Amino acid sequence: MSDTPDLPAGYEFSADPARVDVDRVYGWLSTDAYWAIGRPRETHERAMASSLNFGVYAPVSGQQVAYARVVTDHALFAWLADVYVDPSVRGGGLGTAFVRRIRDHLVPLGLRRLALVTQDAHGVYAKLGFQPLDRPDQWMVHTFGQAAGE
Repeated sequence: MSDTPDLPAGYEFSADPARVDVDRVYGWLSTDAYWAIGRPRETHERAMASSLNFGVYAPVSGQQVAYARVVTDHALFAWLADVYVDPSVRGGGLGTAFVRRIRDHLVPLGLRRLALVTQDAHGVYAKLGFQPLDRPDQWMVHTFGQAAGE
């Protein structure tokens, strides 16, 4: 299902939650991701614990340079969330390749839909087959009284 080359040279994709650098990811999201600024650490950890977690790791150092999670029923639907690429490695196609690997990793589940929300990365996701909702008028959302960053 790959439509362009894999991750840039030497970078490693992993779906192993044990490899995720929780402190690093929390730092990224709670201070630099517009959708998660101010998210409490406990909320972040609960979200990770209930999700499939993915990372990209740098050549040589093995340091985590990207993170994303997927919330899914493992049968029909999945939600891609918290996609973040460290600013030091942006611009070289790593983010697109990372999301492609996540998408491809989910194929064996036989899902019908993989959804996401983005404020500013439509072009990245469009390259991978994501499209605006055909019928946004059919979708609804309930918003609970939310704390900052949730």
